[in-house]
Amino acid sequence: MATATKQPPTKDANNNSVRVEIFDQPYNLRGSDPEYILKLADYVDSKMRAVAEQTHTVDTSRVAVLAALNIADELQSMRRTQDNGSSEYSKRAQHLSDALDEVLKDKDKEKDKSQRRAG
Repeated sequence: MATATKQPPTKDANNNSVRVEIFDQPYNLRGSDPEYILKLADYVDSKMRAVAEQTHTVDTSRVAVLAALNIADELQSMRRTQDNGSSEYSKRAQHLSDALDEVLKDKDKEKDKSQRRAG
């Protein structure tokens, strides 16, 4: 688990850094939100540990690359799902727009008929 090293995450006012451990290695990371950085570090750490358990690999570089590939796969799957959902919403919006156009055309026809009768 990624944790701040023995001390709670500390924010350096000058460079917004927080010290974390990922796969038992300490890192000083910078960003505007130390809690968010810690959350990301925890996620990467958990992925690396899962890969290390599944592959029984002790080579940290190999574990890191495999964890990165797993995270990239998750990202691509989410993007694909989002794109499919987006496409479905576009189809539905177009269908509703077409239906609305039909209703408005019918209203215009009725309006024209009533004006002709009145005129």
